[in-house]
Order: sequence, then C-alpha cells, then structure tokens
Amino acid sequence: MKLLPADVDSFGSSTKLQGMDFWKNTLRGARFVLAPMVDQSELAWRLLSRRHGVQLCYTPMLHAQVFVRDANYRKENLYCEVCSEDRPLIVQFCANDPEVFVQAALLAQDYCDAIDLNLGCPQMIAKRGHYGAFLQDEWDLLEKMVQLAHQKLSVPVTCKIRVFPEIEKTVEYAKMLEKAGCQLLTVHGRTKEQKGPLTGIASWEHIKAVRNAVNIPVFANGNIQYLNDAERCMRETAVQGVMSAEGNLHNPALFEGRNPVVWEMAEEYLDLVRQFPCSLSFVRAHLFKLWHHTLQVHQELREELAKVKTLEGVMAVNRELKQRCQEEAHNHNVGEVATGDLPLPHWICQPYVRPLPKDPGKEESGVRGKRALEEEEDTNTELLSKNKQKKKLRNPNKCFDPSIKPKYAKCEQCGNPKGNKCVFHLCRSCCKKKAFRELADCAGHGLFFKTKYEKSLQCKSVQNVEVSGTDITEPKILQPPPEIKA
Repeated sequence: MKLLPADVDSFGSSTKLQGMDFWKNTLRGARFVLAPMVDQSELAWRLLSRRHGVQLCYTPMLHAQVFVRDANYRKENLYCEVCSEDRPLIVQFCANDPEVFVQAALLAQDYCDAIDLNLGCPQMIAKRGHYGAFLQDEWDLLEKMVQLAHQKLSVPVTCKIRVFPEIEKTVEYAKMLEKAGCQLLTVHGRTKEQKGPLTGIASWEHIKAVRNAVNIPVFANGNIQYLNDAERCMRETAVQGVMSAEGNLHNPALFEGRNPVVWEMAEEYLDLVRQFPCSLSFVRAHLFKLWHHTLQVHQELREELAKVKTLEGVMAVNRELKQRCQEEAHNHNVGEVATGDLPLPHWICQPYVRPLPKDPGKEESGVRGKRALEEEEDTNTELLSKNKQKKKLRNPNKCFDPSIKPKYAKCEQCGNPKGNKCVFHLCRSCCKKKAFRELADCAGHGLFFKTKYEKSLQCKSVQNVEVSGTDITEPKILQPPPEIKA
C-alpha cells in the first residue's frame, strides 16, 4: 500500500516540521523506540514490537550507495515493505559521500517519516567501508552531509551517534550536528571501542550532558533491559525517549513491562513472517535470540535450528522447544530458584547479560590460558581444538608447537613465505620472475617455462618439415628469448 508522502501531517500541512514539533507531531511523541539493527529490524519484527509497546521503529541500516544503484535492493528493503501499521518509521542509511547520501534519501523519503544517518556502527565492516562511528572525527564531512540533506529532503534528517570518551567533546559533536540541520539525535552512551567482550556499561552522564546542551529531541541508547530501566533513564537524563536493541531481541514485550513465555513471542513472530516474508536467516537469528537461554539447556536443538533450510523446519524446531519447555514448566514449582545465573526460568523472555572480559593477568586457579594449552597440545590430543584434531588425523606427524619450528621459511629475495617445494627456495612471485628470466622450470610452483619453450621448438620444427614437402631440410633453430630483467 503506497502511503502519502511523509511530510504531510495529520492536519494536512505540507511544511516540514523541525525539532520538538517534529517529535511531538510527526513521531507522535514516541518514547519507546526500536533500534535500527542490520538484518534484525525487518518489517515482521517491527510489527511484533509495535504490538508490544514500541512507538517508533527504524529500518535496518541500508547502504546508501547500493540503494541508489540497485533497484532490487530498494524493492527488497523498503518498497515492498510499506505497511500502514508500520508508522512512524525512520529509514537509516550508512554513507560517507554527501551526494550519494542525499540521492538515496530522496528515493526513500516518500516511504518514511525521517532519514537517519548512521554514525554509530562500531563493527569492523564499518571500519573497512569507512562509515558509522568511524566518521566521528570527520566533522567537516558530516556537517556537509547533514546540511545538504536538510536542504534537499522533504522529511527531517536525524543522526545516531556514539560518544567520545570526553563529555565536552561529545557535547561539541552533538551541537555541530544540530547546527548543521539534524532534527533528532540518538546518543548511544558507549564509545566505538566498546563492543563485543569490551561492551561494558553505557554512560548516561554523556547522554544527559548532550540533552542539556541541545534544543532538539534526544533519544538514549544503552543499558535498557527492563521497562524500569527505560523509565529511570528518562528521569535521570531528561531525554525524550529511549531506544532498545539487544533488550528488545531477547524480550519484544520489554516496553510493556512484562516477561512472557518465549513460545508466545516466537509463535506470534512466525505468524507475522507468513504474512510478511523475509530471509530465513533473519528468522533463524531471531529465534536464536528468543530461545537463547533455553538453547543452552537443549543444545541438540540449537544444532538442529542452525541446519534447517525452510520456514517449516524452523517452525518444527520451535514446536519441539515449546513442548519441552511446557513439560518443564508443568513440573516447575512456584518460587523455585531458577537454574544457573538466570533470575527467571529459561523459558521466560529475559535479558542476556554479556559476561565481562577476563583479566589475562588474573587467571583463575585450575584454568589454563591459551598459551598453556598450546604448550601441551603435542602431549595430549584431547586439548587440541576440533579443527586441529582433524588435521592430526590426516597427518599424525603434524606438530602444533610453535617453538619447534618457525611459522614459515622466508623467501631468499623478498622475505615473504617461500614455497615448501620451490626448487629456488623462493616465494611464487620471485620464483616466477627467476624461472622466466632463466628459462627454467619449478614443479613446486607449477611453472614450466623451459618445458613449454622446448615443446614450442618441436612444434615449429614439425611445421617446417611439412612446408618443405619432400625436401627435408634442417629446421632453423630458434634462439631463446632475450634475458628479461625482473
């Protein structure tokens, strides 16, 4: 269903609203927000979240350059997902070129209520592609991107950022974006280095400082696992709303303030997937999150869920998990302490708390580090990883002890790893140059310049005989090619 352009509000005005007016009217004063998540905030999941307390959703992060050049990408990620229930909606792009960002936004603006520039992604793919949080030091570029989008678009431009270690620099950063034309700022209270095992706690102090310094609405992101976390965050930081990513994935009813049984959310989501199909990898990833704690108990079903190839297969695994959990719940005594470190039984939707990184200088007694295991690998194959055990089966004489031999032998010319069977003891590149220059062969690298040259001589000798007819003459001997400098 094609909707009206997003800049037409409920009062019929075509004026682009800004700042607080944009948040109050276009976004309907949204306080509970679903974060943009790559391959995880697709339409079916957005609709599930909206049914359970979410008031504003973001699309998954889209690549602006791909969105501009690929019609199928636009169709699959936005144009075919237009739904009257899925509003208000903000489309997020990653980009590092002002013109490309605006071109993509112009193609998307009629299908959403705002365009968001991703300045918060800390992953390695963002570093390689030069976008997300890895643009946060390029203020001139960001100012130009936001300014151009603010001038050209019929819908507001917003930004999602991560903080700097210094509160003062974070505030300056936010004020620069506001001045450039940003109409709403989402502040993730972690630095770009805080990810994976180093995630840690988000700083609400940074978020509070930004909120006090700007005149546009601010959303807080980080540390939201329960409804009371969201309420406490809004009290302490005075932000207009809070955004959830991980918390929502483990409990879509987070903003309702309840913890339903997992199969309730899983079955409702799968029903929505039937109506609004998406990639099976998205579905599988959502069930891994929802059933995360249960799959630690029933690990054989975890493997089965990873292997299924169809939606029906996923649903079958979901039914088996539900049946097992219902049997456990039937035998579970009210008030009984949950197993492990979980506050609730594993079949109840609840947060996943990422374990803190271990201090390498303070290893627990009886627990050996990686180096200790490597030292004992040759004496006890049970300590080898599965991959190394397979290699050991193929080659019983293989040794994994780095102290016995170097990782590789060096090429005599350039220092790169040499070919183990190279006749010249060189790497492939140096060997190729030497073999070509000296008209030689190297079976180790599959180079046969000498052999091919001799075959060409024989071939031309036969041709000369055929041309001369009965007058068999001595074929002219071809001279080898001149020496070529490497």
